[in-house]
Formats: sequence, structure tokens, C-alpha cells
Amino acid sequence: MHPGYERLRERWYRGGWYSGRTLIDAIEHGADEHGAAELVFAADGTETVVSLADLHRRATAVAAALQARGIGPGDTVAVQMTNRIECAVVYQAVLLCGAVLVPIVHIYGRAEVDFILAQSAAKLMITLDTVPAPSEAAYRRPEPSADDVAVLIYTSGTTSAPKGVQHSHNSMLAELVTLSAVIAGDDASVQLATFPPGHIAGVNAMLRPMTSGRRSVFLERWDPATAAELIQRHRITSTAGTPFHLEGLLALPGADRKLATLREYLTGAAAVSEELGQRAREAGIESFRCYGCTEHPTVTSGRADEPEAARFGTDGAPLPGSAVRILAPSGDEQPVGVDGEVVVQGPDQFIGYRDPALDADAFTADGWFRTGDLGHLDRDGRLTITDRIKDVIIRGGETISSGQVEDVLNTHPAVAEGAVVAAPDPRYGDVVAAIVVLNPGTTLEIEDLRTHFAAAGLAKQKTPERLVVVDALPRTALGKVRKADLRKEHFG
Repeated sequence: MHPGYERLRERWYRGGWYSGRTLIDAIEHGADEHGAAELVFAADGTETVVSLADLHRRATAVAAALQARGIGPGDTVAVQMTNRIECAVVYQAVLLCGAVLVPIVHIYGRAEVDFILAQSAAKLMITLDTVPAPSEAAYRRPEPSADDVAVLIYTSGTTSAPKGVQHSHNSMLAELVTLSAVIAGDDASVQLATFPPGHIAGVNAMLRPMTSGRRSVFLERWDPATAAELIQRHRITSTAGTPFHLEGLLALPGADRKLATLREYLTGAAAVSEELGQRAREAGIESFRCYGCTEHPTVTSGRADEPEAARFGTDGAPLPGSAVRILAPSGDEQPVGVDGEVVVQGPDQFIGYRDPALDADAFTADGWFRTGDLGHLDRDGRLTITDRIKDVIIRGGETISSGQVEDVLNTHPAVAEGAVVAAPDPRYGDVVAAIVVLNPGTTLEIEDLRTHFAAAGLAKQKTPERLVVVDALPRTALGKVRKADLRKEHFG
């Protein structure tokens, strides 16, 4: 458990965020109260429909099979699957055993999987090919503590070994409550779930309908045409993803007709340009941004009914229970509008890393989690993330936000998509490097970028001094650009 956790836990109990309730209680309540609610899983070109009551029956039988294999409270069980009904059954079954669920991103290879299995001390790994057959033995309901670890999920680890993030039953349940205030919170809502279940957003997307009965459709692998067909057929009202995913939907022929029922689009992982937001609005979709991470899944969020400046230009205000501070290098609070290190607290925050040695550097002395992001608060308390601390470019001693440069870069008519990283330079230490995908039939030279940035009015030192044209930008399974890979491939 991280420094200060016990004090914070007491606060969340006093505030009613935490209780003795576990995920087992929440799952059973969901099956009892919303048993007729149906989930749809689109995979392999077919759709599988299951009621919550039937899903729970299947999961209980698989949980009994796991118990027959010796799986019980505190044991770790790794699961590597995509958004399929088998994944939903196994996730629920592991939790029903009181065991610790260890989701693994479906694209991870042997090196990453071996690291996770070793550090988590997984007693069992389940894939689509190794799903336990249901058992006819009786299921024995365990009684874990609500403060026990329920989910152990690993960060993407693009620059170092993945970090094992531990969430308790209480922190996961707090996140599920928080999500209901953000998107698809009414009974008429239908949610399209596209995040891979190996990520925290995907885990929450799986657990939310199991516990609340919210109508949900799961897409196994991202494909904008398939997503649009599901939206049209199931009259989906809300979904979430990155700007990359939103762009893919809006670019489809007949998008207005296919997306007619879609009202809300929650974006994360990258800023939504005003142009993209306006295109979404013209299609009847109100897009808004949120901010979170594996360690603290949803810290801030906008809302569909907020003004466009707030939805497009900020990552929203802290959600109930959460708080954000912006710190200067000295540790003092930064004034409104001034960038600094973003530190956060909230009841859905993790309880510590699997490797406790990582906890000390991850928290301030008074128990705030260091996100590793730069950002600022406005006068209304809304947060705007401007960069990752590790992604800033320090040119001749001046700190340059790659996000600010990307905003200008991506408005160039030849640029379909671009990313900015630091390139080593013998004189300045770092200089700005632009790595771009071009629109068909266009060309781009460094001099073109100089002219473009000069017209934008950005400081001269923020103009890209290196240019690389590529066919595609490398991405994580969530759609985030893998800047570490770009730096390593093109600039060593």
C-alpha cells in the first residue's frame, strides 16, 4: 500500500465512497436486479447475446471449476482475451472466487506476458484456448475484504518494464459509480464498448453492465465500419475512444445516417481538435474529454451539455470525490493558467504498486499521486493536460510542450496526422522533430513547416527542425501514439 493510503482510506469510508461491499456483492446484485438485461458481443463476424442472469450462471459454473483447481481468495489469475463473451464469463468467474484478476493486453507478446506472470505470481493463465469448462461441483462463495486487492493491472510500459497497479474492491466500485456520472447514465442509454479488456478502461467497461444492468454492445476489434453498423443496428447512444477512433467514424460514407442515434462521444488519451469536435457536432454527436490513468481511472471529465470551449479545450473538472493540484518544481501550488506537475487524489485511485519500491517516487510526501503529466487549471477548476513530463522538449534550456507544437503541426493541409518528439542536438540538447503521415497526393518539406509555424505565431524555437515522413504512426491498443518507439526508431 502506498504512503498515506490508510489515512486516505479512512477519508473514503467517512465520505461513503467505501464500504464493506465487494465486487462479488455488486455482481450478484446486478444479476438479481437486472437479470433480463442483455449484453451483445460482436466477434468473428457474428453477434452473441447473453442476459446478465445467464452470464452469471455461466460464470458461477466456471468459478466452481476454478475453485476445483485450487483458486481462492488472494490467488492471482491472468487473463489474456479480447472483447468476447468468454472474457466476460472468465473475468466474472475469477472475481467470484475472491481471486485477483490480472488482465493482460491482447497484443502483448511473450516478453511482456512472461514479466507479468512472474511478477504477479499468477497461479493460472487463461486464454481463449484454455477457458476452464464449467463444473458441476457446487460453487463456494468466499468472503474477501472490500479492502483486498481485486484487480492487478499492468501499465503499458513503453519505456520500461510494466508497473503492476493494484486496485481494491472498494476502488473499483468507486470508479464504477463515478463512470455513471460521466456517460450513458440513464436507462435509455446504450453503450458501445471498444476499449480492449486488458486496459483499465476495458475492465471497467466489462464490469459496469454486470453490476448496473446498463445495455452494452462489445466490439472485439476496432473497425470503424463495423462500429457504425453496430451503432445503427442497436441504436447506440454513447461510446468512448480516442480522437483517432472518432475520426474513423466520421470519415465513413453515410456517417450522418449510420451514427444518427449516437449522442455522446467521450474522448481520452489525446486532445480533440476544434475542427473534429465541430464535425462531430454536425453529425449530432456531442464530444467531450476526460482524463485518467491506470492508477486513477477517471480523474476529470467534461459533459455533453457544457459549452464547446470547455468540451474541446479542457479535460473537464474533477469528478465527485477526486481532486487535482498543479505543482511547481518547488512543490508550491501553481497559479491559475500556469503549467505544472499534475497530482491527484480520489476514491477510485489505486492502493499501491505490486512492487512497493515504486510507491515512494509515485507520491508526494502528503499522499498525492504524481501522474507524470503537465497541465494547468482554469478559473472554473477545469484541467487541461498539455504534455507528459517525459515528452517535453528542452531546447537550449527552454521547455517546449510537444502537445502545443502538435496542435499547430496538425493544421497544416498536407499533414494527415503528426507527432512531435525531442531529437538530440549537439548545440541545443534537444530540438523539435515532427514525424508525420501525409495526406494523399501531398508533399512536405521542412521549409513548408517553417512558413506554417511562422504564420501561426508560435515562438520560433518551437518550430520543427527535423522532419520525418512515415506511412503510419505506431499506436498502443488504445490508440495512443507510441512516442517512445518514434524517438528510438528515428533518433536513437
